[in-house]
Amino acid sequence: MRLHDIFSKKHRNFLRRQTEGEPISPSGLAWQRFKRNRLAVASLFVILLFALVAILGYLITPDHTPDCNQQYLELATQKPFSKATFVCLRTPDNTVERRNLFSRMISGQPLEYTAIPVYSFEYFGDSLRYETYTGSTPNDSEQHVCHKKDVVKIAKRTFVLGTDSYGRDLLSQIMIGSRVSLSVGFIAIAIALLIGITLGAIAAYYGRWVDNLIMWLINVVWSIPTVLLVIAITFALGKGFWQVFVAVGLTMWVDIARVVRGQVFSIKEKEFVEATRALGYSTFRTIFRHILPNIAGSVIVIAASNFASAILLEAGLSFLGIGVQPPTPSWGAMVKENYGYILLDNAYLALLPGAAIMVIVLAFMLLGNGIRDALDIKSK
Repeated sequence: MRLHDIFSKKHRNFLRRQTEGEPISPSGLAWQRFKRNRLAVASLFVILLFALVAILGYLITPDHTPDCNQQYLELATQKPFSKATFVCLRTPDNTVERRNLFSRMISGQPLEYTAIPVYSFEYFGDSLRYETYTGSTPNDSEQHVCHKKDVVKIAKRTFVLGTDSYGRDLLSQIMIGSRVSLSVGFIAIAIALLIGITLGAIAAYYGRWVDNLIMWLINVVWSIPTVLLVIAITFALGKGFWQVFVAVGLTMWVDIARVVRGQVFSIKEKEFVEATRALGYSTFRTIFRHILPNIAGSVIVIAASNFASAILLEAGLSFLGIGVQPPTPSWGAMVKENYGYILLDNAYLALLPGAAIMVIVLAFMLLGNGIRDALDIKSK
């Protein structure tokens, strides 16, 4: 059966349920409208793909070492799909332990041998003679000889996206960089939702001086440029992986608080809210069990938009050198390290991480628009 026939059949079943009077939940109607938005569905698949790469991490990267930081200076700025041959030698007193699957997925696995890029090699008897790779033409290097038992393996490797100025695999750097970008989005939005929903709901529900106080705080934070506020918080907390996440989250709650405040104002006088007061429910239960679920759609839409903004902020901070610190891969830091190659033949070193930022941000923006349209009861 063709894909078109499957979707047509589902659409006919959906129309049949409507005409026969079979009840369809609001979430089911929203999901039907969302699936008809091809850009939103494609964006969701792109985000899920990036998330899968970020979760699997070092298990699927060509470079399995921590932070994908295995450097081969002889192989610096190699073109995409360039190939290299390595002689892998045992290291004396090797104390590297083999990590379990979960540890390798999260932190990577240090090399258990020394990998040497070679230009040529040959066996003779129980020995191996090899000439190290220098990257020059002709390859002017010394001949080395080692015993055959010291050789772990002869490995051939293809750098799909080439190497950076330090000889690191660019594809591995971009793949692990997605972990930083998505992490900063999730953690920053979690912090922003916690602060924004709480303050916005309390301000609208209680009103009067509580609303005035919280709105004064919102206006003060709103008046400060976001980038400058993030930089100030980063300097206060220090440079690091978690510090930048907290700094971004502490600056993105204002939008959420304003939206939540407006939505709660519009429904706090509804009959079902009055019923909760009449039944003697606590303020906490009324707000978080009865009011907030009715504004979840608006919160989801603005959260998707702020997710994209958080990724851009993190990339900007890393570009300025005050975000995630090396050797942890970050798309913003990769653009910073390689933007000098834009005018040279190796412009892809900066353009590829920049393109990754563009794609993930665009995907979240289109997803947010799709969710907004799907939750709009006036849309057809």
